[in-house]
Amino acid sequence: MTIRAVVRGVGHYLPERIVENAEFEATLETTDAWIRTRTGIERRHFAAEGETTSQLAIHAARAALIDAEMKPEDVDAIIVATSTPDFTFPSVATMVQAGIGCTNAFAYDVQAVCAGFVFALANANGLIVSGQAQRVLVIGAETFSRIMDWEDRGTCVLFGDGAGALILEAAQGTGTVHDRGILATDLHSDGRHRELLYVDGGVSTNGKAGHLRMQGNAVFKHAVQKLSDTAHKALAKLDMTGDDVDWIVPHQANLRIISATAERMGVPMERVVVTVQDHGNTSAASIPLALSVGRDRGQVKTGDLIVTEAIGGGLAWGAVALRW
Repeated sequence: MTIRAVVRGVGHYLPERIVENAEFEATLETTDAWIRTRTGIERRHFAAEGETTSQLAIHAARAALIDAEMKPEDVDAIIVATSTPDFTFPSVATMVQAGIGCTNAFAYDVQAVCAGFVFALANANGLIVSGQAQRVLVIGAETFSRIMDWEDRGTCVLFGDGAGALILEAAQGTGTVHDRGILATDLHSDGRHRELLYVDGGVSTNGKAGHLRMQGNAVFKHAVQKLSDTAHKALAKLDMTGDDVDWIVPHQANLRIISATAERMGVPMERVVVTVQDHGNTSAASIPLALSVGRDRGQVKTGDLIVTEAIGGGLAWGAVALRW
């Protein structure tokens, strides 16, 4: 008998405020055309004053529970991927637990920046396969607008806020690639590249939240190579290639990165779920957001083989192959 972690529900939430590229023209030396050409981003959502990461996560979690036709007490564990928690502690996950009434669940956060949701999926899969949990609520939620330097046009136009959630449930499989659920994971980190993408603040450095700093060209080069490599490695564990993939649902950072990665994988853009134009880079929230939107669009369907891949500060990167 093979236990698989199968997707039972999905949902997402976006703050009400929509920020078009043109809004930045009043304060920065940039244009809508410049942003679109270099990133593919057209707009993004920003959290309202007082609207927190945990609140976004709670909205997404409730949507996923409704989609799964489950009650909060059915959930055994909650994992939240975020780099922008409400507080240093407690975790966002415990705040979600209280907010939606998951009285039977243990809860914790995962921090791997933009790769956070991939790492969280791998964590959730391990809990289910080992028998420690039967149903796991996995959330990616971010309020990156809180850590932007609004004078840095190279970063502040790229990011947005939002949340997405999946509910995974243990199910018996055949042990073949035809099973529904998570089939393979591949995770990596390399702390030698910390200076390429980081936030210049923290509790034990200066006690401030800090601002995001990025060496864009270097990150781009690492991203394209590492994302395609990790996706190939996940598929290789299944003796599969890009030809077998129905949809790539990538981290939504930059359309040029998404396109270049798909090309290296040999997958046409017609089989890539793209939402970056509407959401910008929502870090750990971007993959569950894209999965939820892709399902709502009718792109992602039951039985489809999906590869998700992401890279973030650390550097940390990885991929998950799953059958929807």
